[in-house]
Amino acid sequence: MKVLDTFAGAGGFSLGFDLSGHFNIIGAIEFDKWAADTFQYNHPNATTLVGDIQQFDKKFLLDKFQDKPDIILGGPPCQGYSIANRKAGDASDPRNSLFKEFIRLGEIFEPEVMIMENVPNLIKAKTHSKEFVIDIIINELENLGYNVDHTILSATDFGVPQIRKRLVVIASKQKLENPFPQATHSIETNSYSLFGNDLQRTPTLWDAISDLPQTEACQGSEIMDYITNPKNEFQKEMRGHSDKVYNHVAMKHSKRMVERFASMSWGHSVSDVPEHLKPIKRNGNGELSEKVYDQNNRRMFPDKQCHTIAASFYANFVHPYKNRNFTPREGARIQTFPDWYVFKGKPTVVSHKLLQREGRDEEKFLCQYNQIGNAVPPLLAKAIALNLYSQLSLTKTEKECLFTEII
Repeated sequence: MKVLDTFAGAGGFSLGFDLSGHFNIIGAIEFDKWAADTFQYNHPNATTLVGDIQQFDKKFLLDKFQDKPDIILGGPPCQGYSIANRKAGDASDPRNSLFKEFIRLGEIFEPEVMIMENVPNLIKAKTHSKEFVIDIIINELENLGYNVDHTILSATDFGVPQIRKRLVVIASKQKLENPFPQATHSIETNSYSLFGNDLQRTPTLWDAISDLPQTEACQGSEIMDYITNPKNEFQKEMRGHSDKVYNHVAMKHSKRMVERFASMSWGHSVSDVPEHLKPIKRNGNGELSEKVYDQNNRRMFPDKQCHTIAASFYANFVHPYKNRNFTPREGARIQTFPDWYVFKGKPTVVSHKLLQREGRDEEKFLCQYNQIGNAVPPLLAKAIALNLYSQLSLTKTEKECLFTEII
């Protein structure tokens, strides 16, 4: 089945479908150039459109994707991203957001399935008129003739070494008996599913990254050799056919920041360090900052699953043993991107807020950290893909049997 990835980012969602072995990724639509470069590099046979989806009209899209997609994926922002003037309506209403474009693609291509992912809090979100956002989304998809199901999936249930939850909405032309995958993994040992099946243990943070070159702050390279053999099945799976380590560049921390990290134990953050090592005010002549963010620069436990890898994870977490933040590749491992998946663009960029203040919007790109943190974990996407394939195959078989009986 042919898959089109919209709001594609670096391509984690569609990569999971590709890894399942049952789907053909025919294209992507992505606004950010660096993220689109990453997608195109890793999916060289796909058609990647770079630009504002609102500017691609029906004729243009049908021409670019003449072999129409059977499945459309996407994570359109549904809150706070109005495509019209804010005075024109409620910015939290998906009908005034880029979700509107997701619906438009459904109208144009009429795919068999549309799958949307978003933050779990979308379940609780309401518009100014007190309507639940999720109800609006479901209604819009039902108006296109789809059966709609939604749930919140935990990435750790599918072998992702990271505490991450995502809202998944599946809209299908045919009613699916079991639209969402059952858990295959658990963070507990000796666990059983509701159906009595043994669950595999979800890898820990150290299970995920311990075989990567143990670089110090300011070290590393965009292309490196492996130093050790894989130490477990997860690492073997992540290496795949790769013979190199990509995007493994450590942050260029100051001596003072390295000292700060060295003072931290597992679970400690910047709020737990000695007073003289706490952050200094910008342009404050060496004065300590009064604002200390407890969630910044927390040292992760090696024997637990990592906290959620967000777009800014380069400043969120400290390596369990090294006195530095994670490299992009370590973040990619935690997200379950295989090692051969190369991220394009720079590792980091200047703050987008600063660029906007200085009128340098043309320099606003998603760096490697942003691309990785924004992505759907490929192993979570793979579980969705495998379950969907089994559901669609079952439906097809049932229809064939019914046709035979009629004859």
